[in-house]
Amino acid sequence: MNTPLPPAEELALIDRELTQLDARRLYLLGRRDWLLRLLHQPGPAPAHWGPAAPATAATPAKDATAPSAQNVLLTLGAVLLGVAALAFTLVSWGSLGIAGRSVVLAAVTAAALGAPALLLRRGLRSTAESVAAVGLLLTVLDAYALYAVGMPHSDGTAYAAGAAAVLAAVWAGYGSALRTLRIPLPAAVLAAQLPLPLAALAWQPGPSALGWALLATAALDAALALRARAAAVPAAVLGTAALLIGVAQSGSAASAAQAVAPAALLLAGAALGTAAAWREPRAWAAALAGGLAAVVALGGVARHGLTPAWAMVAHLLVALPLLAAVRVQALPAAVRRGLARAGVLAAALAALAAGTAAAATLPARLLVLEEVWASTTPARESGGPGAAVPVALLISAGAAWWLSRVLARPEPAVVAVVLVWAGLFTAPVLLGFPVAAEFAAQLAVTGAAGVLALRSPVRGAGIAAAVCALVGAANVSVGALDGRAATFAVWGLLGAACAAGAAYGPSQHPVRAGAAVCAVGYATGVLVAVGAVTDLAVVWWALPVLAVPALVAALGPRLGGVRLPVEIAAAVSGALAVALSAGRAGTLALVLALAGVVCAGAAVRQERRVLGWAAGALFAAATWVRLAEAGVTAPEAYTLPVTVPALVVGFLRRRRDPQASSWTAYGPGLAATLLPSLVAAWGDPGWTRPLLLGAAALVVTLAGAHRRLQAPLLLGGAVLAAVALHELAPYVVQVVGALPRWVPPALAGLLLLMVGATYEKRLRDARRLREAIGRLR
Repeated sequence: MNTPLPPAEELALIDRELTQLDARRLYLLGRRDWLLRLLHQPGPAPAHWGPAAPATAATPAKDATAPSAQNVLLTLGAVLLGVAALAFTLVSWGSLGIAGRSVVLAAVTAAALGAPALLLRRGLRSTAESVAAVGLLLTVLDAYALYAVGMPHSDGTAYAAGAAAVLAAVWAGYGSALRTLRIPLPAAVLAAQLPLPLAALAWQPGPSALGWALLATAALDAALALRARAAAVPAAVLGTAALLIGVAQSGSAASAAQAVAPAALLLAGAALGTAAAWREPRAWAAALAGGLAAVVALGGVARHGLTPAWAMVAHLLVALPLLAAVRVQALPAAVRRGLARAGVLAAALAALAAGTAAAATLPARLLVLEEVWASTTPARESGGPGAAVPVALLISAGAAWWLSRVLARPEPAVVAVVLVWAGLFTAPVLLGFPVAAEFAAQLAVTGAAGVLALRSPVRGAGIAAAVCALVGAANVSVGALDGRAATFAVWGLLGAACAAGAAYGPSQHPVRAGAAVCAVGYATGVLVAVGAVTDLAVVWWALPVLAVPALVAALGPRLGGVRLPVEIAAAVSGALAVALSAGRAGTLALVLALAGVVCAGAAVRQERRVLGWAAGALFAAATWVRLAEAGVTAPEAYTLPVTVPALVVGFLRRRRDPQASSWTAYGPGLAATLLPSLVAAWGDPGWTRPLLLGAAALVVTLAGAHRRLQAPLLLGGAVLAAVALHELAPYVVQVVGALPRWVPPALAGLLLLMVGATYEKRLRDARRLREAIGRLR
C-alpha cells in the first residue's frame, strides 16, 4: 500500500483509530446490556429514552438497591403477621368456640403453608420465604394452642419434647417437598435439638440424664452433618455442653464409685469425637475434645484417695498414651492430630500447675536478705506438695524430649530442659533435704545446666539451659548468705565453675562470655566477703576488691575471646571499690590512685591506649580528693604549674604533627586548671575568682575560635557559660520569685511554640554547627 504519510506517523494514526473503535464498542455493549435489563424489568417504561451517561460522569447513589429493599419489606411483613398471629392466639382465642378455633387454625396454617408453592411457581421466591416463615411460626402456635386447650394438666416439659419432635418431622417433610425454600430445613434441624433434652428433663430431672440426652442429640447431629454440613455447629455445641456436664460431675464426685457415671459420659463423648474426626478430615478439634474428655474421665476415677498433687500426676499419666498417636499411621490424620494435641495440652496443664508450685519455693530464700549471716534457715510451710511436683515435672520433661525426637523440632527440647531443671532444682526443697544436702544437690543441678548450655547442639536448648543455670546460681547465692561458711563455699564453687566454663568452653560461644562475667562477679563477691569477715571498716573493703581489675589487667590478651566482657565486668568491680571507699577521703584518694595505676598498667598495651585517659583522670581525682582533705581552697596554685608545661608540650606536638587533635595536645592541660577552678568558683561567694576564671575562659574560647581548635573552643565556652550561670543564678531566682506564678509556665510555653514553629530551621542550624565543630582540630 502506498500512502503519503511516513510509516511511523501512519502507524500512530492507525493505533489512534483502533483505540477509538474499542471505546465505541465498549459503549455500545454497555448500552445493549442496559436495554436488555430494561425490557425484562416489570412496570412502566422510563420517560427518558436517551443514551446512558458516560462512564466518567458521576451519578447519585441510590439509598437502597431493589433486592435489599424488597427483603426488608418482606421481613417486616412476616414479623407483623407473626405478631398478629401471636396476639390472636393469646388474646382473642377465648372468644371462639371449639369448632371456630379448629377452623381458624386449620385454615390459616394451611393457607400459610400452601401459599409458598404458588408463589414459587410465579417466581416470587423472597415472598415465598416470608410466607413460609409465617407458616412455620403458626405451627408452633398450633402446638401451644393444642396444649392450652386439649391437655392443660399434662406435663409441659414432656409435651414440649413431643411437640418439638413432631414439628421437626413436619418441617423436615415440608422443606423436602419445597426444596427451593431455605428456611424449613434449618428450622427442622434446630427443632430437632430439643426433643431428647426435654424428654430427659421430664423423665429424670438432673444433670446426668441431661448430659446423656445432649450427647445423643450431638451424635445424631454428627451423623446428619455427613450429608448437611450445617448440622456440625449444633453437634459441636451440644457435645461440648455434654462434656462440660461430665467434667463438672466428675470434679464434684466424692468417691470413685460416684465418678464412674460421669466417666462413662465422658468416655462416650470421647468416642463420639474420635468417630467424627475419623469420618471428617477437618474435624481434628473433635478428636482433641475427645482426648481431653478421656483424660478427665480416667483421671477422675483414679484421683480419689490421692492428694491434689498426686491427682495431677494421675491425670498426666493418663494423658501420656495420647502422645503416641503421632506414631500410629493406621489412624487418620485428623485423629492423630487431635489426640496428640490433647495429650500435649493435658501434659502442658499438668506441667504448668507443677511449675507454679515449684516456683513458689524460690522466693523463700529472699528472706535471708533481711539479716545476712544470721545462720537461720527460712522456715518452710509443712504439708506441701512433696515429691508429686518434681515427679510431674520430670514426666512432662520426658514427654517433651520424646516429642522433640519424634517431630524433629527444637521447641519441645527447650521445654524439656526447663522442666528437668525445675524438677531437679526444687526437689531437694520439696522433699525436705537437710540444708547442706540441699545446697549440694542444687549446685550440682546448676553446674549440669551450665555444661549443657556450653555443649548443647540445639541452640534453643542451650539458651534455655543458660537461663536456668543463671537463675539457679542466683537463687543458691542468695541462700548461701545465711551463713559465712556457706557464702564462701557456694560462691567459691560457683566462681570456679564459671571460670572453668569460660576457660574451656567452645570458642566464641556467647555462654562462655557470660560465664566469664559471672566468674568476675563471684570473685568480687568473695573478696567483699573477705573484707566483711575481717571486721574492718567498709572503706577498707575496697582494697581487696581492686585485686580483681588488677588481675584482669595482668591477664590481658590471654583472656582470648572473652577479654572485652571480662574487662567491662572488672571495670564495674573497680567502680564498686571506689564506691566502698567513698566514706573516708584518705581511703578514697588511695583507691583512686591504685585504680589509676591499674589503668595505666593496662594502657601499656597498644590496643588499650585509651585507658591512659582513664588513668590520668583517676590520678587527678585522687590528687584533688587529697587536696580537698587538706583544706586547699586555691587549686590554681597546684594546677597552673601543671597546665603551663602541658600546653607547651601540646604546642610542640602540634608543630611537629599538624594533624594531631587539639584534644590530645591541649585538652589535658586546659582541663587541669579550668575544671578544678570551676568547681571552686561555684562554691566561692566572692567575685574575684569567678571574674578571673571567666576572663581566662573567654581568652581560651577566643583563641580556640581564632585558631580553629575544637578543645579550647568547647572547654572555654563551657566554663564561661557555667561561670555566667553561676553569677546570674541569684538574680534569676529573685526575678522568678517576684513574678506571678503563671508567668514562668507561660514563658516556657511561648518558647516551646517558637521552637516548634521554627523546628526545621533550628535543626538545620544545629546540624551546621555540628559540622563546623567537626571540622575543627
